[in-house]
Amino acid sequence: MRFVVGSDHAAVELREALVERLRAWGHEVVGVLGPARSDERTDYPDVAHEVARQVSAEPDLWGLLLCGSGQGMAMTANRHPDVRAVVCSEPYSAAMGRAHNDANVLCLGARVVGPGLAETILRAFVEGRFEGGRHGRRVAKIDAGAR
Repeated sequence: MRFVVGSDHAAVELREALVERLRAWGHEVVGVLGPARSDERTDYPDVAHEVARQVSAEPDLWGLLLCGSGQGMAMTANRHPDVRAVVCSEPYSAAMGRAHNDANVLCLGARVVGPGLAETILRAFVEGRFEGGRHGRRVAKIDAGAR
């Protein structure tokens, strides 16, 4: 899988750890967006919009967004066509987000999950597969509302 990854200042350390993990698992990280250090204040919508624009433009590109809670990143990303961002704090939701909702952006909160749990959630997301079928019809309805 190919990923673009972004964070605000609240999640710089977690972002770097998960970028390393993605690469170790054999995934390509085509871009890392956001501040280099946690003391560089960054507005999460700026990062989320850029990641979502890239995911929206390239169907084979996946997104990983991190901030304090994950919520603001997801709200922002989901405003873009063909982006289906999920906030997860445990692996079951990540797996179901992929299986039933064809999620293509995972959002995590650095103040909600620690590095170990974040890695487990990310693994569930990347290993998840969209089931299609009745879920495909529902995803089409989600995407139709964004146009």
